[in-house]
Amino acid sequence: MFGIPGKAAVTMTPTAAKQIARLMEKQNSSGLRIGVKKGGCAGMEYTMDYVSEVNPMDETVEQDGARVMIAPMAQMFLIGTEIHYETSLLEAGFKFRNPNVTESCGCGESIKFKDA
Repeated sequence: MFGIPGKAAVTMTPTAAKQIARLMEKQNSSGLRIGVKKGGCAGMEYTMDYVSEVNPMDETVEQDGARVMIAPMAQMFLIGTEIHYETSLLEAGFKFRNPNVTESCGCGESIKFKDA
């Protein structure tokens, strides 16, 4: 794949891994598939979907009971990304700390990559 040998393409903070493992159990899924799609005011958006089985073309990252699969077309955009789960007074959700992002919109839902 695109990653560095012996190093996971993405990492998860302990709070993200705990939340993903909880969601996997609650939804009786094999994990979450992360991807990117065109959309939003900056041009691209992250996607997260429950999956029932692992696609052999996906890059799989497992940590502390959590499993994340990276869709093939998203792998080059997500290398080096840290997935975090934040809870605040008004909202809770996953945050992607992605070094490949060059721009993001004010709402935080849309991103832009170099040469994308």
